[in-house]
This record gives sequence, structure tokens and C-alpha cells, in this order.
Amino acid sequence: MNRRFVLAAALPLLIALSAAAPRKAAPHPAPPLPEPVLHDTERVAMTTEAGTIVLDLDGKHAPVSTANFLRYVDQKRFDGIVFYRAMHLDWGTPPNGLVQAGVRGDPKRVLKPIAHEPTNVTGVLHKAGTISMARYAPGTATGDFSILLSDMQGLDAQPDSTNPEAQAGYAAFGHVVEGMDTVRRIWDAPISATAGEGALKGQMLEKPVKVLTVRRIALPAAPPSPPASPLAN
Repeated sequence: MNRRFVLAAALPLLIALSAAAPRKAAPHPAPPLPEPVLHDTERVAMTTEAGTIVLDLDGKHAPVSTANFLRYVDQKRFDGIVFYRAMHLDWGTPPNGLVQAGVRGDPKRVLKPIAHEPTNVTGVLHKAGTISMARYAPGTATGDFSILLSDMQGLDAQPDSTNPEAQAGYAAFGHVVEGMDTVRRIWDAPISATAGEGALKGQMLEKPVKVLTVRRIALPAAPPSPPASPLAN
């Protein structure tokens, strides 16, 4: 079995059907929203039907992917999306694999694609608890993402490979700090016997798990520095 996995899901039928919808007068474009303020570490709380997942995003080493995720957060575009995929690897010790959520190309939610940030540049690797951008080709990632249940080194960039996909890898940009039990509950949810096409068949959740809200939250305050030692005479 090929251990390289495409993280992106098939585009929904809504995109294909939108061309047949009656045209309406174009609304006046809304003024552009300011770019998100980006710190070295950004913490977000993702509240789902299965519980809450708290993530630290690496704004210092993966600024493009982190800023993109925060645009969706700040504009509340993730509110109401679902976890729709749970990939169970057929080797290793369970839990192993990933869960995936996102906007799935919904034109009311999706923003423009972002540049790819390979792991050999960022140093953020695909370990258990990592959040990573889903995509088709490099440079097509938008608003879908995966959270890993296990280490998956095959998703890291492999610059020496002759395979362009392996060279690029996927863009990891943070990790779970609380709520891996929630991730596990999503991963353990029943799988549909019929949903999905190609490699995704057998990985789609029978009942997708809804994301209620995703919000920035404050990092805990750093502990105070110990008092300075008195100078010796």
C-alpha cells in the first residue's frame, strides 16, 4: 500500500451545480479585512460536538499557514464546518492515522489558496497531534486541514526524492495542546461503507462531527522571574 496520502477531500457537488444557478446582481465588494496580527505562537480553541480541541499554531516558523488559518478563525468561516474524514492506517499501533475537517470548497467560506510551506523549511514535522494543511497540488491549500493521531513522517518534505509530491510534502503548522481525547473520539466514529471516491472510500465518517466555533484564546501568562540573587561581597 502506498504510504503517501492525499489529505484533500473531493470538491463538493455544490461547485459543479453553481454554474446552473440563476445569476444575481453582483453586490458591492466588502472592504478588505485587515491581515491577522501574528505572534510567534497563536492559540485557538476549536469547540466541536465531540468536545474541545486547543491548538498552538506556529506563527514564527509557519507564518503563511498560520495567518491563513487565523483568517478563517477571525472571519468565523470555520463555524459550522465538519470533520468528515477519519483515516485509519492498516499498520502500526492504533490510534494511527488522521482526521480531517474544513470548508470543502464551499464558495461562501473558502478564501484564496496560499503558498506552500514545506517542512524542511519550517522545521514543523508531522508528529502525533500535528495540524497540517490539506491540499491538492502544492500551492492549492485553502481551508481544509488534518490533525494527526500518530507520527506520519511520509507527509514531511523529502527534498532528495525524485517524486515531486514527496519533495513538497504537506505543510504542518501547529499542534494540539489539549483535547487529543476529542480527536480520538472523532477518529473512533463510525465510517461510511459507501461514501467517498477512490482512496477516500472507507475513510469518510458516517455522521460528520460538527465544529461549533473556532476562536483565538489567550496563552497562559508566563511565570514570574525569580528574584535576583544578592551580590556577594
